[in-house]
Amino acid sequence: MDKNTIESSLNIEALEDRLGISRRSFMKLCAAMAATMGLPAGADAAIAEAVATKQRPSVIWLHFQECTGCTESLLRAEHPTLEKLILDIISLDYHETLFAAAGHQAEAARRAAMKANKGKYLLVVEGAIPTKDNGIYCKVGGQTAMEMLKECAADAAAVVAIGSCASWGGMPSTPPNPTGASSAGEVLGKVIPNIPGCPPNPYNFLSTVVHFLTFGKLPEVDNLGRPKFAYSRLIHENCERRAHFDAGRFAMEFGDDGHRKGYCLYKLGCKGPETYANCPAILFGDVGNASWPVGTGHPCIGCTEKGVGFAKPIHQLAVLKTMYPPVGFPRVIEERGKGATLGATALTAAIAGAAVGAGAMLAKNLGKNVEIQQTTPVEGKQS
Repeated sequence: MDKNTIESSLNIEALEDRLGISRRSFMKLCAAMAATMGLPAGADAAIAEAVATKQRPSVIWLHFQECTGCTESLLRAEHPTLEKLILDIISLDYHETLFAAAGHQAEAARRAAMKANKGKYLLVVEGAIPTKDNGIYCKVGGQTAMEMLKECAADAAAVVAIGSCASWGGMPSTPPNPTGASSAGEVLGKVIPNIPGCPPNPYNFLSTVVHFLTFGKLPEVDNLGRPKFAYSRLIHENCERRAHFDAGRFAMEFGDDGHRKGYCLYKLGCKGPETYANCPAILFGDVGNASWPVGTGHPCIGCTEKGVGFAKPIHQLAVLKTMYPPVGFPRVIEERGKGATLGATALTAAIAGAAVGAGAMLAKNLGKNVEIQQTTPVEGKQS
């Protein structure tokens, strides 16, 4: 065993003590994150080494127009738990909800962290930013949200918008939008990595941060700034009710027979066919099977999709982007057929034979101005 391998093993052993989890569990976590992000073989080892040895990135977390649901979602992460995430993967140097400090003391801590980690810290933005009337509708520590965001983003290594409000305005931006609520990217005037959702899955955020820690850059994003590993496929493609959609089996109203049997919720307004996210694949809350909206019987509202979530009525039919239900539908339960009896077969043959004979006789007399009489094949005569 070479020196590097020995050092890596010792680093991970030390990490076991700090995290309070076994080496096996830690490596499974790294492998799961690598698989989630679509990284090549061996990336799990790189992730493990980075988490075990690299300096924890400083994180400045801002709160603006939101319900704190994104943070609440993070609080329910279990692999690792939040305190392990804070203490051993990132250094959360400013977070209004989780801070023990308050007032001037909290703002002093933020500025100290920004100064000490200039050009290196990760800025996370939760909540929309009001822009109307110079942003007076949201202030923190005497600064408007617009001023604070621009100040913190100026020296950040990267800016990440977490949740639909920060990603594209979310619920605060719905008409008539009295505060001029806007996304972090709109205020900064550029496309930034977005992790939309109301709330987003905490593992999409965790995987994004770990990618940054391991490779020194954020993961590949789509044209809307969403990490492709989490937002490249329609919810509809991986939905557990997809087979019912393909077969034309739909719940028509809440509580009906189809709804109780787990049929597709498309006709109740499910936005899965036009919403990109990995909800059915990784679920929520670490509580097991069906722990996401459609799994519990409610249509997807499209919260990760700009122009869908908080913009379309919940029960309005979704726009079908890539697939459509079939024109003809099979029966839900097909009855098993029975073989034909000998009598039925003989009768069918006799009927077919008579039809063939009559057809041949008709063809023979086509064009003749004669009367065709019903005769037997042996004794028949023409008149």
